[in-house]
Amino acid sequence: MAGQTAQTYANHTRWDPVYHFFVVPVAGINVLVTIWNLIKNPSLAAGWFVILAIAAVVAVLKLRLYPLKAQDRVIRLEERLRLAQLLPGPLRSRIGDLTEAQLVALRFACDGEAPALAEKALKSGMSQKEIKQAVASWRADYFRV
Repeated sequence: MAGQTAQTYANHTRWDPVYHFFVVPVAGINVLVTIWNLIKNPSLAAGWFVILAIAAVVAVLKLRLYPLKAQDRVIRLEERLRLAQLLPGPLRSRIGDLTEAQLVALRFACDGEAPALAEKALKSGMSQKEIKQAVASWRADYFRV
């Protein structure tokens, strides 16, 4: 995309400043403050606030995971369709053998290297990290949240 830094393995991780540097720290600090308040002023209400603070942290973490899971489902579908077009017959029949993590990682491989990388992943059971590190011609994904 225009105006974006070229994406590579080294910089492909996405950080949402509001979420990662404000919401998560505030939720974590809130847990610590409510625990400190419970210790200083023990009461049923203070204990309840600790429980609520912990619930808020869990909710904050789950709110991040749900869209990632939905995106992974879409990526799996996209990659299965792409690989069905790119892979030769014998390999095409093994697309279902690729794990979710392998499919998600293969999205970064350009069309030219995806077949060889998919075959290597199937033969050696490469991890998501290993597949990403093996990509020579990075196919950027700027839409991941």
